[in-house]
Amino acid sequence: MVKAYTWLTFCVVVWGSNFVFGKILVQDFSPALLTALRLLFIVLFLGGVSFYKKHFKRISKSDFLAVFLLGIIGVLINQWSFFVGLQTADPTTSALILAMTPILTGLLAALFLKEKLTIRMLVGSIVAITGIYFVVTKGHLSSLHVDKGLVWIIVTMITFAIMIIMTRVLSKRIDALTITLYSNVVGFVVSIPFVFLLDIPLRITSNSKGWAFLAATAIVVHGIATLIWNSNIRYVDASKASMLSNLEPFVAMVTGLIILHKPITKIELLGALFIVSGVVLSTYQRKSAQEQTKASG
Repeated sequence: MVKAYTWLTFCVVVWGSNFVFGKILVQDFSPALLTALRLLFIVLFLGGVSFYKKHFKRISKSDFLAVFLLGIIGVLINQWSFFVGLQTADPTTSALILAMTPILTGLLAALFLKEKLTIRMLVGSIVAITGIYFVVTKGHLSSLHVDKGLVWIIVTMITFAIMIIMTRVLSKRIDALTITLYSNVVGFVVSIPFVFLLDIPLRITSNSKGWAFLAATAIVVHGIATLIWNSNIRYVDASKASMLSNLEPFVAMVTGLIILHKPITKIELLGALFIVSGVVLSTYQRKSAQEQTKASG
Protein backbone atom coordinates (compact mmCIF):
# COMPACT_ATOMS: atom_id res chain seq x y z
CA MET A 1 0.00 0.00 0.00
CA VAL A 2 2.81 2.43 0.91
CA LYS A 3 4.59 1.57 -2.34
CA ALA A 4 1.42 2.24 -4.34
CA TYR A 5 0.89 5.64 -2.70
CA THR A 6 4.55 6.50 -3.30
CA TRP A 7 4.20 5.82 -7.03
CA LEU A 8 0.88 7.70 -7.23
CA THR A 9 2.46 10.68 -5.48
CA PHE A 10 5.30 10.55 -8.00
CA CYS A 11 2.72 10.78 -10.81
CA VAL A 12 1.04 13.80 -9.20
CA VAL A 13 4.41 15.54 -8.83
CA VAL A 14 5.20 14.87 -12.50
CA TRP A 15 1.82 16.11 -13.73
CA GLY A 16 1.90 19.17 -11.49
CA SER A 17 5.39 20.03 -12.71
CA ASN A 18 4.24 19.76 -16.34
CA PHE A 19 2.90 23.33 -16.20
CA VAL A 20 6.37 24.65 -15.48
CA PHE A 21 7.90 22.26 -18.05
CA GLY A 22 5.47 23.58 -20.65
CA LYS A 23 6.32 27.19 -19.77
CA ILE A 24 10.00 26.40 -20.38
CA LEU A 25 9.37 24.52 -23.64
CA VAL A 26 7.32 27.31 -25.28
CA GLN A 27 10.39 29.51 -25.04
CA ASP A 28 12.26 27.16 -27.40
CA PHE A 29 9.52 25.82 -29.69
CA SER A 30 6.45 27.40 -31.32
CA PRO A 31 3.17 25.87 -30.03
CA ALA A 32 2.01 23.79 -33.03
CA LEU A 33 5.51 22.42 -33.62
CA LEU A 34 5.88 21.65 -29.93
CA THR A 35 2.54 19.83 -29.99
CA ALA A 36 3.51 17.73 -33.02
CA LEU A 37 6.93 16.84 -31.61
CA ARG A 38 5.57 15.96 -28.17
CA LEU A 39 2.90 13.74 -29.76
CA LEU A 40 5.60 12.09 -31.89
CA PHE A 41 7.58 11.10 -28.79
CA ILE A 42 4.41 9.93 -27.02
CA VAL A 43 3.41 7.78 -30.02
CA LEU A 44 6.91 6.26 -30.26
CA PHE A 45 6.81 5.39 -26.56
CA LEU A 46 3.27 3.96 -26.59
CA GLY A 47 4.01 2.12 -29.84
CA GLY A 48 7.07 0.56 -28.20
CA VAL A 49 5.00 -0.52 -25.19
CA SER A 50 2.32 -2.00 -27.45
CA PHE A 51 4.95 -3.83 -29.52
CA TYR A 52 6.58 -5.21 -26.37
CA LYS A 53 3.22 -6.41 -25.03
CA LYS A 54 2.08 -7.53 -28.52
CA HIS A 55 -0.96 -5.42 -27.89
CA PHE A 56 -1.99 -4.09 -31.32
CA LYS A 57 -5.74 -4.54 -31.75
CA ARG A 58 -8.22 -3.69 -34.49
CA ILE A 59 -11.21 -1.50 -33.79
CA SER A 60 -14.55 -1.28 -35.60
CA LYS A 61 -15.36 1.48 -38.10
CA SER A 62 -17.84 3.09 -35.71
CA ASP A 63 -15.29 3.09 -32.89
CA PHE A 64 -12.62 4.44 -35.24
CA LEU A 65 -14.74 7.56 -35.85
CA ALA A 66 -15.02 8.09 -32.09
CA VAL A 67 -11.27 7.53 -31.62
CA PHE A 68 -10.58 9.95 -34.51
CA LEU A 69 -12.69 12.66 -32.84
CA LEU A 70 -10.97 11.90 -29.54
CA GLY A 71 -7.60 12.35 -31.25
CA ILE A 72 -8.64 15.74 -32.63
CA ILE A 73 -10.42 17.16 -29.59
CA GLY A 74 -8.90 15.37 -26.62
CA VAL A 75 -5.34 15.11 -27.89
CA LEU A 76 -4.47 17.65 -30.62
CA ILE A 77 -6.55 20.64 -29.53
CA ASN A 78 -5.94 19.83 -25.87
CA GLN A 79 -2.15 19.79 -26.28
CA TRP A 80 -1.99 22.76 -28.66
CA SER A 81 -4.21 25.04 -26.55
CA PHE A 82 -2.11 24.13 -23.50
CA PHE A 83 1.09 25.36 -25.12
CA VAL A 84 -0.52 28.41 -26.73
CA GLY A 85 -1.90 29.38 -23.34
CA LEU A 86 1.40 28.93 -21.52
CA GLN A 87 3.07 31.48 -23.83
CA THR A 88 1.53 34.23 -21.70
CA ALA A 89 -0.41 32.52 -18.89
CA ASP A 90 1.06 31.97 -15.46
CA PRO A 91 1.72 28.22 -14.88
CA THR A 92 0.29 28.29 -11.34
CA THR A 93 -2.94 29.96 -12.46
CA SER A 94 -3.14 27.50 -15.35
CA ALA A 95 -2.82 24.57 -12.94
CA LEU A 96 -5.56 26.00 -10.75
CA ILE A 97 -7.92 26.39 -13.72
CA LEU A 98 -7.26 22.84 -14.90
CA ALA A 99 -7.96 21.63 -11.37
CA MET A 100 -11.59 22.45 -12.19
CA THR A 101 -11.69 19.62 -14.76
CA PRO A 102 -13.40 17.06 -12.45
CA ILE A 103 -16.27 19.49 -11.88
CA LEU A 104 -16.74 20.19 -15.59
CA THR A 105 -16.50 16.45 -16.29
CA GLY A 106 -19.27 15.82 -13.77
CA LEU A 107 -21.47 18.46 -15.39
CA LEU A 108 -20.87 17.01 -18.87
CA ALA A 109 -21.55 13.49 -17.58
CA ALA A 110 -24.86 14.69 -16.17
CA LEU A 111 -25.72 16.33 -19.49
CA PHE A 112 -24.65 13.62 -21.94
CA LEU A 113 -24.41 10.40 -19.91
CA LYS A 114 -27.48 11.15 -17.77
CA GLU A 115 -25.48 10.80 -14.56
CA LYS A 116 -26.97 12.33 -11.43
CA LEU A 117 -26.28 16.03 -10.81
CA THR A 118 -26.21 16.60 -7.05
CA ILE A 119 -26.60 19.68 -4.88
CA ARG A 120 -23.12 18.88 -3.52
CA MET A 121 -21.69 19.22 -7.04
CA LEU A 122 -23.41 22.57 -7.64
CA VAL A 123 -22.23 23.99 -4.30
CA GLY A 124 -18.71 22.68 -4.94
CA SER A 125 -18.73 24.32 -8.38
CA ILE A 126 -19.62 27.69 -6.85
CA VAL A 127 -16.84 27.37 -4.24
CA ALA A 128 -14.26 26.42 -6.89
CA ILE A 129 -15.31 29.23 -9.27
CA THR A 130 -14.93 31.66 -6.37
CA GLY A 131 -11.35 30.44 -5.99
CA ILE A 132 -10.70 30.94 -9.71
CA TYR A 133 -12.05 34.48 -9.44
CA PHE A 134 -9.65 35.23 -6.56
CA VAL A 135 -6.67 33.96 -8.57
CA VAL A 136 -7.54 35.59 -11.91
CA THR A 137 -8.29 39.01 -10.37
CA LYS A 138 -5.19 38.70 -8.14
CA GLY A 139 -7.22 39.97 -5.19
CA HIS A 140 -8.60 43.07 -6.96
CA LEU A 141 -12.17 41.84 -6.93
CA SER A 142 -13.61 44.95 -8.59
CA SER A 143 -11.52 44.50 -11.75
CA LEU A 144 -11.50 41.40 -13.93
CA HIS A 145 -8.85 41.19 -16.65
CA VAL A 146 -8.43 37.75 -18.16
CA ASP A 147 -5.08 37.08 -19.81
CA LYS A 148 -5.45 35.81 -23.39
CA GLY A 149 -3.40 32.77 -22.46
CA LEU A 150 -5.87 31.82 -19.73
CA VAL A 151 -8.65 31.68 -22.34
CA TRP A 152 -6.67 28.96 -24.11
CA ILE A 153 -6.09 27.19 -20.79
CA ILE A 154 -9.87 27.15 -20.33
CA VAL A 155 -10.10 25.54 -23.79
CA THR A 156 -7.57 22.97 -22.53
CA MET A 157 -9.78 22.26 -19.52
CA ILE A 158 -12.89 21.85 -21.70
CA THR A 159 -11.17 19.51 -24.17
CA PHE A 160 -9.68 17.53 -21.27
CA ALA A 161 -13.14 17.04 -19.77
CA ILE A 162 -14.50 15.97 -23.17
CA MET A 163 -11.59 13.53 -23.50
CA ILE A 164 -12.45 11.96 -20.12
CA ILE A 165 -16.11 11.54 -21.11
CA MET A 166 -15.26 10.06 -24.52
CA THR A 167 -12.65 7.73 -23.04
CA ARG A 168 -15.12 6.58 -20.39
CA VAL A 169 -17.61 5.61 -23.11
CA LEU A 170 -15.00 3.98 -25.37
CA SER A 171 -13.39 2.04 -22.50
CA LYS A 172 -16.49 -0.13 -22.29
CA ARG A 173 -15.46 -1.66 -25.64
CA ILE A 174 -11.74 -0.88 -26.05
CA ASP A 175 -8.84 -1.20 -23.59
CA ALA A 176 -7.07 1.92 -22.34
CA LEU A 177 -3.73 1.35 -24.10
CA THR A 178 -5.39 0.93 -27.50
CA ILE A 179 -7.49 4.07 -27.03
CA THR A 180 -4.48 6.10 -25.90
CA LEU A 181 -2.18 4.88 -28.69
CA TYR A 182 -4.64 5.31 -31.57
CA SER A 183 -5.93 8.71 -30.41
CA ASN A 184 -2.36 10.01 -30.08
CA VAL A 185 -1.50 8.66 -33.54
CA VAL A 186 -4.49 10.56 -34.95
CA GLY A 187 -3.50 13.70 -33.05
CA PHE A 188 0.08 13.50 -34.31
CA VAL A 189 -0.78 12.87 -37.99
CA VAL A 190 -3.38 15.66 -38.10
CA SER A 191 -1.03 18.07 -36.29
CA ILE A 192 1.65 17.97 -39.01
CA PRO A 193 0.05 20.37 -41.55
CA PHE A 194 -0.98 22.76 -38.77
CA VAL A 195 2.67 23.30 -37.87
CA PHE A 196 3.10 25.24 -41.12
CA LEU A 197 -0.32 26.92 -40.97
CA LEU A 198 -0.29 28.14 -37.36
CA ASP A 199 3.36 28.71 -36.48
CA ILE A 200 4.36 31.87 -38.32
CA PRO A 201 7.19 32.35 -37.75
CA LEU A 202 8.26 28.79 -36.98
CA ARG A 203 10.35 28.71 -33.83
CA ILE A 204 12.69 25.80 -33.09
CA THR A 205 15.75 25.50 -30.88
CA SER A 206 19.10 24.15 -32.03
CA ASN A 207 20.07 23.40 -28.44
CA SER A 208 20.39 19.65 -27.84
CA LYS A 209 19.38 20.13 -24.19
CA GLY A 210 16.06 21.62 -25.32
CA TRP A 211 15.37 18.60 -27.52
CA ALA A 212 16.32 16.18 -24.75
CA PHE A 213 14.05 18.05 -22.32
CA LEU A 214 11.17 17.88 -24.79
CA ALA A 215 11.58 14.13 -25.37
CA ALA A 216 12.04 13.34 -21.67
CA THR A 217 9.02 15.35 -20.48
CA ALA A 218 6.79 13.92 -23.23
CA ILE A 219 7.68 10.33 -22.38
CA VAL A 220 7.66 10.75 -18.60
CA VAL A 221 4.55 12.97 -18.30
CA HIS A 222 2.29 11.32 -20.84
CA GLY A 223 3.82 7.86 -21.01
CA ILE A 224 5.54 6.52 -17.94
CA ALA A 225 3.49 8.45 -15.35
CA THR A 226 0.21 7.37 -16.96
CA LEU A 227 1.27 3.70 -17.01
CA ILE A 228 2.44 3.90 -13.37
CA TRP A 229 -0.83 5.53 -12.29
CA ASN A 230 -2.95 2.93 -14.09
CA SER A 231 -0.85 0.11 -12.61
CA ASN A 232 -1.09 1.30 -9.00
CA ILE A 233 -4.56 2.83 -8.84
CA ARG A 234 -6.08 -0.62 -8.32
CA TYR A 235 -4.34 -1.01 -4.95
CA VAL A 236 -5.75 2.12 -3.28
CA ASP A 237 -9.14 3.59 -2.54
CA ALA A 238 -10.36 5.66 -5.51
CA SER A 239 -11.40 8.62 -3.34
CA LYS A 240 -7.93 8.79 -1.75
CA ALA A 241 -6.26 8.65 -5.16
CA SER A 242 -8.52 11.49 -6.26
CA MET A 243 -7.41 13.52 -3.24
CA LEU A 244 -3.81 13.03 -4.31
CA SER A 245 -4.52 14.37 -7.80
CA ASN A 246 -5.93 17.56 -6.23
CA LEU A 247 -2.41 18.38 -5.06
CA GLU A 248 -1.27 19.18 -8.62
CA PRO A 249 -1.81 22.99 -8.30
CA PHE A 250 0.32 23.06 -5.15
CA VAL A 251 3.02 21.06 -6.94
CA ALA A 252 2.90 23.62 -9.76
CA MET A 253 3.35 26.41 -7.20
CA VAL A 254 6.37 24.78 -5.58
CA THR A 255 7.94 23.81 -8.92
CA GLY A 256 7.44 27.36 -10.20
CA LEU A 257 9.11 28.70 -7.07
CA ILE A 258 12.10 26.36 -7.39
CA ILE A 259 12.67 26.43 -11.18
CA LEU A 260 11.20 29.77 -12.32
CA HIS A 261 11.80 31.62 -9.01
CA LYS A 262 8.16 32.71 -9.04
CA PRO A 263 6.97 33.64 -5.53
CA ILE A 264 3.80 32.05 -4.15
CA THR A 265 1.27 34.75 -3.25
CA LYS A 266 -1.36 34.67 -0.51
CA ILE A 267 -4.09 35.12 -3.13
CA GLU A 268 -2.87 32.05 -5.02
CA LEU A 269 -2.92 29.99 -1.83
CA LEU A 270 -6.40 31.26 -0.92
CA GLY A 271 -7.68 30.57 -4.43
CA ALA A 272 -6.10 27.12 -4.42
CA LEU A 273 -7.80 26.25 -1.12
CA PHE A 274 -11.18 27.35 -2.51
CA ILE A 275 -10.69 25.42 -5.75
CA VAL A 276 -9.48 22.20 -4.15
CA SER A 277 -12.24 22.40 -1.52
CA GLY A 278 -14.81 22.88 -4.28
CA VAL A 279 -13.46 19.96 -6.29
CA VAL A 280 -13.37 17.67 -3.24
CA LEU A 281 -16.91 18.69 -2.31
CA SER A 282 -18.16 18.07 -5.85
CA THR A 283 -16.47 14.73 -6.40
CA TYR A 284 -16.77 13.25 -2.89
CA GLN A 285 -19.02 10.24 -2.72
CA ARG A 286 -20.23 8.66 0.46
CA LYS A 287 -19.70 4.94 0.81
CA SER A 288 -22.76 2.88 0.26
CA ALA A 289 -24.16 0.82 3.16
CA GLN A 290 -22.82 -2.34 1.49
CA GLU A 291 -19.31 -0.91 1.20
CA GLN A 292 -19.38 0.27 4.83
CA THR A 293 -20.46 -3.19 5.98
CA LYS A 294 -17.71 -4.80 3.92
CA ALA A 295 -15.13 -2.38 5.32
CA SER A 296 -16.20 -2.98 8.91
CA GLY A 297 -16.14 -6.75 8.38
